[in-house]
Parts: sequence; C-alpha cells; structure tokens
Amino acid sequence: MSRGRKTATAECRTQAKKHGYGVSVTRKYKVLFLCRENSASSIIAEALLRELAGHRFDAFSAGPEPAARVHPFAVAQLRPGISELGVLGAKSWLEFTGKWAPRMDVIVAMDEFVAAPLAPVFPGEPVLYRWSFADPLADGVSEAERGRLFDKLFWQIVRQISAFIQLPQYAVPPQLTPCNA
Repeated sequence: MSRGRKTATAECRTQAKKHGYGVSVTRKYKVLFLCRENSASSIIAEALLRELAGHRFDAFSAGPEPAARVHPFAVAQLRPGISELGVLGAKSWLEFTGKWAPRMDVIVAMDEFVAAPLAPVFPGEPVLYRWSFADPLADGVSEAERGRLFDKLFWQIVRQISAFIQLPQYAVPPQLTPCNA
C-alpha cells in the first residue's frame, strides 16, 4: 500500500462509511430476454429466472413491438407458482438501449425477430444467447392447441433457465468495480 495516498478501495470504503453503506454488497447478473411482442416467451423467462434465481440474477424482458398486455395464456402458466406477477409487463427494447439504460450482462434472443442482425446495440458488452422455441402465438392455431403449446413452452423454458443458472460462469457474482455497489 502506498503511503500518503488513498487507494481506490480505501476511498470507496471511506465513502461507504461516510454515507452509511455497507461494503459487502453483491452485484447480480442482469439478464434481458427478448421476443418480438414481449407478451409470452420472454415474459415467462423473466418471471422464471426471477423466481428460481432472483438472488443471483436481475431479470428483464422486452421486444421491438411490445404488445398492449401480457398474453393471458402466459399469465395462466405462471399463476400457480410465480409470486411477482404484478411486475410483469410488455416493454420496448428501446428502454434498454439508451445512455441511462441498465447495463446488461446477458441478452437472450428468444425468436428470429430479435436475433443479432435485427437487434439494436445494447450498452456494455453483454453476452448474447439464442434460444429457439416454437411460437405459441402462431396464426391458425385453435385455442385448445394454443393452450398445449403454452404448456410445452413453459416447460421448455423451465429446462433452459435451469441449465442457464447452473452454468459455471454464473456461479460466482460478477466483479464489482470500485464504488459501483
């Protein structure tokens, strides 16, 4: 340690004590799920990640053409076990691209309408994943079949989220830079 100069860590500790903050704050990984209307698969993924690993991940969802509301079949799939349904809503992905947007660690494209060449540039250097699922909102599907498709989609996303949270690179919280807690 240098004499006469405060290191960045020491300065951060001083500021934390001065403002009453603890210095052992753990940062969570920020994950953004994308699908075109942000009314079904990305909403389900956001809710499941928050429910299954909310202590390690902050989950968000958005799309380029957000629907007016979350699809009722998506809500029906989530209702039995998801505690925070009230926070779910369709959002534009533009909320995550601006200067003041939260910096994502991971972006997950959940359909071909939001994959790499079509997606905007997100701040920071997020890791990009592509998860493919059948579209339960496809035209020409009966309501009974749509219900079965949503059930299948839900369990596919549960398996994908479960595998994602077990990846070794997400077992340890992301590194904090000085004073960013």
